Amino acid sequence: MDILTQGIIGAALAQACAKPQHSRTAALVGFGAGLLPDADALIHSTSDPLLQLEYHRHFSHSLAFIPFGAALAALLLWPLLRRYMPLGALYRYALLGYATGGLLDACTSYGTHLFWPFSQQPVAWSVIAIVDPVFTLALLIPLLIGIRQSRPLRQGLVLAFAYVLFGFVQHHRAEIVAYEIAAERGHAPERLLVKPTIANLVLWRALYTVDDSVWVDAIRLDDRQRVYPGAATKLFDPSSDLPWAPTNSRADNDARRFTAFAQGLAIRHPTRPNFIGDIRYAMLPNSIAPLWGIELQPSAPGQPARYLTNRSLAPAVRDQFLTMLLGRDLKNEKQ
Repeated sequence: MDILTQGIIGAALAQACAKPQHSRTAALVGFGAGLLPDADALIHSTSDPLLQLEYHRHFSHSLAFIPFGAALAALLLWPLLRRYMPLGALYRYALLGYATGGLLDACTSYGTHLFWPFSQQPVAWSVIAIVDPVFTLALLIPLLIGIRQSRPLRQGLVLAFAYVLFGFVQHHRAEIVAYEIAAERGHAPERLLVKPTIANLVLWRALYTVDDSVWVDAIRLDDRQRVYPGAATKLFDPSSDLPWAPTNSRADNDARRFTAFAQGLAIRHPTRPNFIGDIRYAMLPNSIAPLWGIELQPSAPGQPARYLTNRSLAPAVRDQFLTMLLGRDLKNEKQ
């Protein structure tokens, strides 16, 4: 999730398990340890833009790495906090804070290497958005009260856990609707994914694959479910869709790496043929214009791909999103 929430949940868990005299310091330790897994964002290479993508939410987020990550957090914080608690207590609170990182990120749709090194398959339960203020505030408000009163408060963790459970319920409901949409089209999905849109558990993005195509729709879940149909597009196949790139060339390898990162759900951008995007993410839940991807250069197959994002929130896009979130009629259903 977002970096602030990562720190807050680490602080909340450490504080909830702390002795009263350690309440404030434990929250500080948990906050710092909760941030540390995302230090993998510092792994990058100017000559290899895809390296950061491949190592984000990688080994630093795995369950097996938790004891080592907590030890690193404790060693970094020990010079600052040695006067306030023994090293054993500091490590214990760091362990609690660090342990939240991978598990929380696995609740989102990005993909987390939770079981590295035993499995290279990313885990993505897709039950909560990467940014969700409701979840964050459910943790933050009790945490601040507990820090002010110097006593552990567990209500925030209970509320946050209940919110995640509600996300699982909504995920199941969205899956049912998505399968119904596919059946109405006469499709038997080979693969189907649903994920919540930003900052809510009401509006969901659904996509499924049939043959070599992927279909995208938006689903609003309330007492009466509503579907905002999207469109279909061909999946990108690096083996056949880059005739200009020699096998094992830099362009060929980068295209294969990005397709693997996108878990096989890479497509060509609808208006930019050299832009290969991750169809799992878009500014609108029923759009086939990817939020991020790589741009290849047919004239220079030996050059590394450029990693690009498209997070521009134009007024028209914002209005369409809010219209779907509120369950209203779109002025133009076509994407």
